[in-house]
Amino acid sequence: MDAIRMNQGNVSQCLIIEKNLMMTRLGFFYLFKDFDEPIWDDCMNHSKLSVVAQVFIIKLDCWFSEAGYDRIIEWARSILPEKNRLKENFYAANSMMKPLDLGYQKIDMCPNLCMLYHLENAKLTECIDI
Repeated sequence: MDAIRMNQGNVSQCLIIEKNLMMTRLGFFYLFKDFDEPIWDDCMNHSKLSVVAQVFIIKLDCWFSEAGYDRIIEWARSILPEKNRLKENFYAANSMMKPLDLGYQKIDMCPNLCMLYHLENAKLTECIDI
């Protein structure tokens, strides 16, 4: 009923909202499944989700590109047991994490790394001399 009120009685919009909620719930179900699934059989320390999350953190902390992420994964897959469940590249890993809907905002930064062009400085194109 709230969905109908939100869309001023447009029933077709209500169906879209219900479908989106169902897809979100289904996505979380698969995400939790990945949380319980070990990265390879008999591995007790790492799940599919924990490994992907850790490599995402390394990618962000070290400013790796998607290609850099893919190279790390390619190397990791080469040393893991053959029947490992590690996602094969950034695209596949990102698709797995999509249900979390971890949005982000791009913020420009000075090439000298001295300031962010954010909030009151968002319209600047050069550093402020301090």
